[in-house]
Amino acid sequence: MPSKIIALSALTAVLISSSVFAEDRWSKAKITSQNVSGSVHMLKGMGGNIGVSAGEDGILIIDDQFEPLAEKIATAIGDIAKSPMKYVINTHYHGDHTGSNAYFREVQDSTIFAHENVRKRLAEKQDHNHAALPVVTYQQGLTFHFNNETIKVMHLPAGHTDSDSVIWFENANVLHAGDLFFEGRFPYIDLDGGGTVKGYIENVTKLLDMLNDETQIIPGHGDLATKADYQMLLTMMLDTSEIVRSMKQKAISLEKAIEIGLGDKYKSWSWSFINEERWITTLYQGL
Repeated sequence: MPSKIIALSALTAVLISSSVFAEDRWSKAKITSQNVSGSVHMLKGMGGNIGVSAGEDGILIIDDQFEPLAEKIATAIGDIAKSPMKYVINTHYHGDHTGSNAYFREVQDSTIFAHENVRKRLAEKQDHNHAALPVVTYQQGLTFHFNNETIKVMHLPAGHTDSDSVIWFENANVLHAGDLFFEGRFPYIDLDGGGTVKGYIENVTKLLDMLNDETQIIPGHGDLATKADYQMLLTMMLDTSEIVRSMKQKAISLEKAIEIGLGDKYKSWSWSFINEERWITTLYQGL
């Protein structure tokens, strides 16, 4: 058999295998739900954690993960309450937080809100379904009076990206921090998406000042958390930033810095997406 045919056959097999794996991954994905406080709930699945306000006024959600999970997410929301979908808030532009926008806008007839940079960055993506762009954008923030709750949407300066918002449920004392909080793991700072190490640290510091010991925090990724958990993230970031900054000041190369590492203290913070090598690289390039 000619080599070109063999290569083409191998490539076809790889593509089919990848497609089957992707479909299997989505079909096996589970959306779990937990009540946080009062009308506020949290959904976990694949992608960013979803915040839900469910009550007599309807349903408001914060982020909506990936497009193939849209119907599963809708089913999980329906198990919380049978109220109609009203609003979607995107905390930033990444696909694991905005992927189901089209479904919730076109099928569930929801209005999508986001910072203006979310719309701008999504509109720049050639493969994005522009019918799913946020239809209401803001610069600083806005407030929903919904389900007997005051829900404050606040844009923060560039940190995780240049489009970050956090959502504060004032009565319930719950914060949805979006990807300004990766619980128990190294955070992803999208330097190409306008994120900055300095801004991320400053934003976390500012948010911690807003909270008290009873505040519950829905992180962008990870388990429902507390102020103490959030403080641990900040402490880790400050400490590892100084470690890497010191190495840069000594003219240690990135490759050598990765070889030296951060020590055993931070081994447990590595995860599949941001391991120690990638976190050191982010700090080295971003400081």
